[in-house]
Amino acid sequence: MLFQDPISKEQPVASLPSSNNSDGLDDGDVRVTCFSEAINDVPLHFQIICLSKQIYAWIGYNSAKFGNLYAAAPTRPNNTVSVTSILGGSSDNTGSSMARRLVLKTGLNIILASNIPKNSPMIEVAAEKMLVQKLVSLGYVRPKSEGPST
Repeated sequence: MLFQDPISKEQPVASLPSSNNSDGLDDGDVRVTCFSEAINDVPLHFQIICLSKQIYAWIGYNSAKFGNLYAAAPTRPNNTVSVTSILGGSSDNTGSSMARRLVLKTGLNIILASNIPKNSPMIEVAAEKMLVQKLVSLGYVRPKSEGPST
């Protein structure tokens, strides 16, 4: 393995005075978390930027390329998730599916940049699992009994 131990760094980069809200961040807070893991001897790099009602996540596979960019958000009135490709990814549903599932798990708007290669389902599953585990540890995955946020 290229990385034997996960590399993790978490740093709040901005904190402005504001009222408390239910997701653990004040309205002006930004939390940045970066870490790397090795999957099949290939490094996966992650960056998570948590805002008060939105999460930006980047997953880099074997390089620091930006990759495809997706936006996903809960939609009303029927509590579904809308996803769109902002950059690239028109024929690739890898990132869009992952963004959709992240919205369902967090209830927050998700911006996901990913350069996971097509036809790599094992890497995709492992990357999503690592990202969700980190979001759980940061307190952004809501309990299963709650519905999408309104």
